[in-house]
Amino acid sequence: MSKAHQADMFSGRTQGDLFGPAAPVDYAPKPADVRTKLNALLAEARAADTFPWNAYYVGLYRKIFPQMCNWLPTEGAAQLCREFEAEMARLEAA
Repeated sequence: MSKAHQADMFSGRTQGDLFGPAAPVDYAPKPADVRTKLNALLAEARAADTFPWNAYYVGLYRKIFPQMCNWLPTEGAAQLCREFEAEMARLEAA
């Protein structure tokens, strides 16, 4: 008998869910952790006379620092961004 003529034993049945629906995943970082990382980068920049990072990391931190600030309350984020930009300008002039 060819397969085209065989009956499907499982047609019309759906497989049950053994574990239930998947729990939603929360990817939001904790503001305290973000603030700690940003303050560490800012302290590293303040302590340096020239850029403490190579060109790749300078570009990376210039891009991600403001983005990371978006995870903080607005007033604190704006202040950190201003301070970071001031340090970057100081290091650039050195």
